[in-house]
Amino acid sequence: MVNLDPVDLRGGVRLRKGYSYSVGIHPWNVFATRPTDLLLLRALAIEPAVLAIGECGLDAKLTDAEGRSREGILSAQTQLLHFHFRLSEQLDKPLILHIVKAFPEIINLKKQWRPTQPWIIHGFRGKPQLARELLDHGFYLSFGEKYNPESFDLTPASRRLRETDAL
Repeated sequence: MVNLDPVDLRGGVRLRKGYSYSVGIHPWNVFATRPTDLLLLRALAIEPAVLAIGECGLDAKLTDAEGRSREGILSAQTQLLHFHFRLSEQLDKPLILHIVKAFPEIINLKKQWRPTQPWIIHGFRGKPQLARELLDHGFYLSFGEKYNPESFDLTPASRRLRETDAL
């Protein structure tokens, strides 16, 4: 699956036949997002070749935030994530999440928003305790090239995904 971020596509985009896509605005781009990016995201999301919404989420380690506080960063990212969440629910497409140092926050949002679509943690590298907690809250875990083998092993096959872009 090819991930497309409207903030990075301002020169235009064409979906190619034979490919599957996900579309979302990465949390690193939260302060670069314009209203036209949200319109493009919505237009791309309805395409049949787009199978998932994201990569979107919360990244409390964001360094290019022009002196903003952690709370200010997470607040802006949460607003953008809510846009993605609503789109995921409206279109019946899973949500692919980029989460860094914000796992309690994403668990609380999942409880609050009560999604019907799967929420997938992209590039999960966490310890088994965190994996268990996320699985207990209904998340799916996606593993790339680098991961904790114990976390991988305890994740049921029905809730485990493998990322091929890093392999």
